[in-house]
Amino acid sequence: MKKTKLGEFEELVLLTVAALQQEAYGVEIKRELEGRLKEKLSVGSIQSALKRMEEKGFLTSEFGEATLKRGGKRKRIYATTSYAHKVLDEMKEIRAGLWNLIPQLTPQLKAI
Repeated sequence: MKKTKLGEFEELVLLTVAALQQEAYGVEIKRELEGRLKEKLSVGSIQSALKRMEEKGFLTSEFGEATLKRGGKRKRIYATTSYAHKVLDEMKEIRAGLWNLIPQLTPQLKAI
């Protein structure tokens, strides 16, 4: 496997963008991750991860329409690339394979 240089936080952000699809913009990505991680995240950490992944070819972005709700500001909406889908599939396969190596721990870990 080619080394992807995808950190844990980047992987979570990338999965969130993939899940949110048309609603994948900074504030909504932050809200979704905070709810799932049960911790506060800075807007800067999200924006930095998004920028890095766009530079690496995992994401594309474009501005949405301006809205009155946002005071005329446009949202930058992110989308995953085919490269991102390939890498996420690889990561899922690697993780599943490792989990399958330790089936005796699975019941204990689910109880936590």
